[in-house]
Amino acid sequence: MYVKIESERLRYLRFNQQKLRVEEYIHLRDAIITNADAAQIGNSVILPSSYIGSPRHMQEYVQDALTYVQEYGRPCLFITFTCNPKWSEITSLLLPGQNAIHRHDITARVFRQKLKSLINFITKLHVFGPTRCWMYSVEWQKRGLPHAHILVWLGDKIRPVEIDSIISAEIPDPSTDQMLFDIVTTNMIHGPCGNLNRSSPCMADEKCTKSFPKNFTNDTITNVDGYPTYRRRHPDNCGQSFVKNVNSVDIDIDNRWVVPYSPLLSKTFNAHINVEFCSSVKSIKYICKYVNKGSDMAVFRVENTNLNAPTVNKDDEITLYQIGRYVSSNEAVWRIFGFPIHERDPAVNHLAVHLENGQRVYFTSETAFDCAISPPKTTLTEFFELCNRADAFGAFTRTLLYSEVPRYFTWAATKKMDVSQARYAN
Repeated sequence: MYVKIESERLRYLRFNQQKLRVEEYIHLRDAIITNADAAQIGNSVILPSSYIGSPRHMQEYVQDALTYVQEYGRPCLFITFTCNPKWSEITSLLLPGQNAIHRHDITARVFRQKLKSLINFITKLHVFGPTRCWMYSVEWQKRGLPHAHILVWLGDKIRPVEIDSIISAEIPDPSTDQMLFDIVTTNMIHGPCGNLNRSSPCMADEKCTKSFPKNFTNDTITNVDGYPTYRRRHPDNCGQSFVKNVNSVDIDIDNRWVVPYSPLLSKTFNAHINVEFCSSVKSIKYICKYVNKGSDMAVFRVENTNLNAPTVNKDDEITLYQIGRYVSSNEAVWRIFGFPIHERDPAVNHLAVHLENGQRVYFTSETAFDCAISPPKTTLTEFFELCNRADAFGAFTRTLLYSEVPRYFTWAATKKMDVSQARYAN
């Protein structure tokens, strides 16, 4: 059903832009001066960033995440929250003989509410301290369950000595906390894989893609590129272990197989919640791109032996997007319900950056001449106009950097101009 809905939306974009072109203003102006045919200028089939999930849309969110890094520094916590099909909120609504995979409408609604609760738990109850900003992106596994990648910037940065009090990579002591022991052994154990289970999904080239099992260590080490090396004590040194049955074989599981987690979040939400401390600046770009990479794509090819068969137009962005689109049942339900895939706080204003007369121009064959005569205004050109004003606004603007302007002025998209904020007027 959702694929049909998406196809109709993409069909609308395609049929309503057959005459629409996009090009840099200077190229359009030069083409008009040389009497070039406007129908031959610019890209012909555009998938705009306003279409959720498009490559332009995802790239914008990557840049927004890096803007947070520029303003607030590296994120403190990288959290992956996965839906648990055994939640009582899901199982209590199933009909006799049904499993969670039969009711994607229930799993989508429950996970949406759980995700909202998790965000509020972190940002409003301040369980890790006051938060400065946050963002998340929802994706779907091949088996259909949704999961969210969350980045959190805290007001007070987590110090290395505080990591063990927030994040654990060890099996809890069942004599002390049986509830946490059951949750961790059920949700936070990787594999096992490798020589113990070569058919594990994480295996590639006879190696675990997640680098399990980890090494034993008595202390958490942060001077590494990427995530810290969390404390994982040996069973002979106060570490815990238990027996897990895999393929009818009992295997001893110790701390080497534990996925890092927050005891507080695990006990609160009873799900797979991987919590990582962002210790290295070198990993920031990877994390920001990973959070906004989008769902997996599946690509296959059917070749036509007819040499005269039509080929895919590389300028047709809509067709290129549809070629690799993979939609699971749960994602389809999520999108039909209109649930957000991305959320963040605070908002990020996009500022145009271009060379002189290098701004993007959207035009049709009929409007190409008018667009060439009157270049479109952008936030950058209006910033220069503000700086050139002789009044108090101009004097104040000249004390600001371009990136600081949205704090004091609002860009009116309909008027294509900067409007002063009330806080500046006061």
